[in-house]
Amino acid sequence: MASVAIVTDSNSGITQAVGREMGIFVLPMPFMIDDETYFEDINLTQEGFYKKLASGANIATSQPSPESVLKLWDNVLSEYDELVHIPMSSGLSGSCQSAMILAEEYQGRVQVVNNQRISVTQRQSCLDAKLLASKGKNAKEIKEFLEADKFNSSIYIMLNTLYYLKKGGRITPAAAAIGTMLRLKPVLQIQGEKLDAFAKARTTNQGKSIMLNAIKADIEKRFGGMTPDRHIWLQIAHTANPDEAFSYRDEVLEHFPGYDVHVDALSLSVACHIGPGALALACCRKIDL
Repeated sequence: MASVAIVTDSNSGITQAVGREMGIFVLPMPFMIDDETYFEDINLTQEGFYKKLASGANIATSQPSPESVLKLWDNVLSEYDELVHIPMSSGLSGSCQSAMILAEEYQGRVQVVNNQRISVTQRQSCLDAKLLASKGKNAKEIKEFLEADKFNSSIYIMLNTLYYLKKGGRITPAAAAIGTMLRLKPVLQIQGEKLDAFAKARTTNQGKSIMLNAIKADIEKRFGGMTPDRHIWLQIAHTANPDEAFSYRDEVLEHFPGYDVHVDALSLSVACHIGPGALALACCRKIDL
């Protein structure tokens, strides 16, 4: 049998097809939409999700059932000695804690990583885990490495609308009305566990500049500054906004020439709270082996 398998959930942005290509097992996240259960990238596509969102459907995120988690783990462990499970941040969902409880029955063969990642930074953790496994690290060593590395990432997200934050009760109707009247575009941040406010922009261009400057500041102050070996991964994510995302990629590359900038859709678990048209810029420090 092979040694260590890498498992994640669809919050990473890794689709079932891409997961098969990369050799990463992906647990689909469930959604309740008008009292029906859907599974991301199984019977719920990105396009289908945004159509339901636009129609005013009642959409709620949910945790994977224990049965679905155990079934995937058992299938993987029939071929691998052990596995590393990398779920979304424990600060954004209870699925991480649930997985940790389930893993107690596997006598160490299942290691659940709590490294506060989501979307494109969670995806990078999966790639880092694959690299660590290829270097001979066991599941426990990979878990410990990723958790020690958890704060070496940043995400900034510019919203296009306040409607979904208001709908979810995350801001008051009065604040949403004022923000809409002033055409404000809030910039949120994920630093570790929480999704928090960061800044307010009046225009899309101003919001993009705020995110770019914030990433530059993080690289300088937290990640050792710009270096010739380009030790930073850069990522752009979006909610039903691919044209703007790729246009922004060109702008980012003007400031970071020669860097690899990965572009992907934001996970639907985030999208249902912030709506379409959002744009995000993220970075992760490359791991040192």
